[in-house]
Amino acid sequence: MLPKLLGVLALGLLVPAGLAADSVLAPDWPFDLTTLKAPDGSITAKFVSFGATMTELWVKDRKGKARDIILGYDDNSKLLTDPAHPVFNPIVGRYANRIKNGTFSIPITKDPQPAGPNVYQIPTNDHDGADTLHGGIYGWDRRNWTIVARNQTSVTYFHLDRADEGFPGFVEAHVTHTVHDGGILHTSIVATPTEKTPIMLTQHIYWNLDAFQGSDDVLAHKLHVDGSRVVAVDSYAIPTRDFIDVEGTPFDFRETQAIGARWDDTVDLCGSGCQGYDNCWIYDHDHSTTPGVTLWSDLSGIKLEVTTSNPAVQVYTGFWLDTPRKEVHGGPSKTYSKWSAVAIEQEGYIDAINTPEWGVDQIYHPGKDYTWDSVYKFSTVP
Repeated sequence: MLPKLLGVLALGLLVPAGLAADSVLAPDWPFDLTTLKAPDGSITAKFVSFGATMTELWVKDRKGKARDIILGYDDNSKLLTDPAHPVFNPIVGRYANRIKNGTFSIPITKDPQPAGPNVYQIPTNDHDGADTLHGGIYGWDRRNWTIVARNQTSVTYFHLDRADEGFPGFVEAHVTHTVHDGGILHTSIVATPTEKTPIMLTQHIYWNLDAFQGSDDVLAHKLHVDGSRVVAVDSYAIPTRDFIDVEGTPFDFRETQAIGARWDDTVDLCGSGCQGYDNCWIYDHDHSTTPGVTLWSDLSGIKLEVTTSNPAVQVYTGFWLDTPRKEVHGGPSKTYSKWSAVAIEQEGYIDAINTPEWGVDQIYHPGKDYTWDSVYKFSTVP
């Protein structure tokens, strides 16, 4: 117990006074498990306080059998201790995806500025220091959140970011996960800053709609993305400030395709030596009420439709995965390996805080809260 407590304190993750004393006192906090079940039995989701992370998601296949369709661990403490850090299904922040050189200025600038007031350096943790990925070494996915509200179908977590990782100002964040009848999971986030700061979040869920029953990868999963532009990136997956027209390329999922339909053409698309996708699509339309992404498996029959408040989506087909599976997925003797899942991350324009020519404002301040909202609707195909 003492080493665990010291590890928590060393991360500076003390709990704000008066918040969620029941969670703080739970002997397994921050890996305390909360289970949400829809009254009609269509969906069951499990979460831990660490990273406000979803650890299991059970929905029914075309035969009415429940399957756990997200990756994860049997021992949820590995969300912190796994050196591979694959980012299994948490809330990611304060700034998701990549920040070039780990630096930005307020007001934002195109080129890096010399050290000085309003110039910020975040620890780099990706591609040998070329960028900051998912908020730094200990982003929001590796912080201890606390429960402030909970019932049978909903849980709300709170996190106070005390200028962690070098970002300016404090940010209070609340995330609410809710399940509804009809196979619906709804996640919403509100983040309130104390001073000007960039905020861009995502929910980093890895999907395998077969739950590793009859298939070990997602290449046959069908995917639709309503996006005619992809953010161009260099060999380190850092934006080059340009966009790619998806017409006639392997990025074109405006008409539903199998993820692996043009697989031979995806070499190096997700970085040098990488095969598959790890790219950001810009939605062509507002998708707050209609799906921007649809994913389904003809094998299990499970279909996912995502509506979101966000203008973009990252699709990552897991080239770098190499983690023992949960027992329910055939582990631990088998591993989650490359292409065994697809992460679909609802987000903003990536590294817009270093790309003023896009005209995208990701700087928030007192009186201007950040909000994030996504609904995951499950059904079956014949």
